[in-house]
Amino acid sequence: MKLLDIGEVSDRSGVKPSALRYYEEKGLIQSLSRNGLRRQYGPEVLQQLALIALGKQGGFALDEIAAMFGAKGQPELPRDELHSRADDMLRQAKQMEALAQMMRHVAECPEPNHLECARFQQMLRVAIRAQQREARASRSARMRQDS
Repeated sequence: MKLLDIGEVSDRSGVKPSALRYYEEKGLIQSLSRNGLRRQYGPEVLQQLALIALGKQGGFALDEIAAMFGAKGQPELPRDELHSRADDMLRQAKQMEALAQMMRHVAECPEPNHLECARFQQMLRVAIRAQQREARASRSARMRQDS
């Protein structure tokens, strides 16, 4: 098996050598040997780094990503957690789409005064209801933590 020098891993993955050392310190990847002071990695490290990048893009913390790797660096992915995160992302995407449409209407609204626009007034009511739901959910979460 041909080992990859830390510089080659960095070039091929786009991950800085300092980040590779940090990932190794966190237990995300493992060097197999050294050539002088330079760490040497197995070729599987490139796939591990791709999985780490995907986890980071998915909003997982490095400690959470580290827990997704088994004894030999093979992925042991928590499917239920991944489903939950995907559902959250879809909800956020829908909210962002709705917000973008609202902003576009505000920018293009034909009314000279936005407060005279019926659709704008509806958007304000929706925003208040959403804020109230968030406040209730936050209070409910605090109460669960306190008990």
